[in-house]
Amino acid sequence: MNETRRTLLSAFATGPATGPELAAELGVSRAAVWKQVDALREAGFEIESTPDGYAVTSVPAYGAAAIEYELDAPYTVEYHDSIGSTNDRARELAVDGDRDIVVVADEQTGGRGRLERSWDSPPGGIWASAVLDPSLPAAHVPLVTLAAGVAVVDACRAVGVEATLKWPNDVLVGDDPDSDRGGQKLAGILTEMEGEADRVSWLLVGIGLNANIAREALPDGAASLQEQGGDVDRRAVLQTILESLSTLVAAPDTIIEQWRAYSSTLGRAVRVDTGREQIEGRAVDVQFPGALVVDTDSGEEVVHAGDCEHLRPV
Repeated sequence: MNETRRTLLSAFATGPATGPELAAELGVSRAAVWKQVDALREAGFEIESTPDGYAVTSVPAYGAAAIEYELDAPYTVEYHDSIGSTNDRARELAVDGDRDIVVVADEQTGGRGRLERSWDSPPGGIWASAVLDPSLPAAHVPLVTLAAGVAVVDACRAVGVEATLKWPNDVLVGDDPDSDRGGQKLAGILTEMEGEADRVSWLLVGIGLNANIAREALPDGAASLQEQGGDVDRRAVLQTILESLSTLVAAPDTIIEQWRAYSSTLGRAVRVDTGREQIEGRAVDVQFPGALVVDTDSGEEVVHAGDCEHLRPV
């Protein structure tokens, strides 16, 4: 979406505006304003000419302009009906110097999760990757993964789905003691970065949330917001995620406390595979910048990365 259209939508979000007012604000002719209003109508916005000026009366369900409209976060949106991977596209933008941009797709044909695992991404889900420009050292990046998880849970709970967090990056629903997750997977987070020890050049946060996806289209062990309570407004859900993420990244001292409040891992018997060893015990805490503390038979172990399995109660 071009900058003129974006400025128009920002103006409409505060109420009706006349053509002369918009032309003066944008520094363009009234004819140019009309042209951009017409382009927004073609994109699915219903914009009426009222006595007080142009007014938005209906917003399209999804797409770049729709997501940006009334979004209270400093991100621009690049939208695709279908793409291989939003993270791959976001990485291209990051290398080119783009920041604070979110790549969104209705469908991913090559989605992936942690450890290059495939991620089913059919139409109807929320598949998004944000290119951030955080002012934090590389060692603190795990905080952003936790923040993304909290943001997704915020959005799920806003539509009535009591989601929880499984360390390090899964969003769950339900309580299944016979599952190694402890619940059904609603969403996952994939974080990628480039930088040096003292600074991050760019950071990608990929979010995959099963939103309006039917039961038969979900893999085993997965759930969707639709299955839990019916279709959701994906635009509103994604806006909540992005607004929460922006707020949390700007206040990193609040992230761990909020992650603890949503955690389904803490207090459970777990087995964590670090790639070098397996650590088994009870998860008792998450500490800065996102390490899991496990109380084992030989004392507390601090695990910075690994696959966590929720063990069945004895």
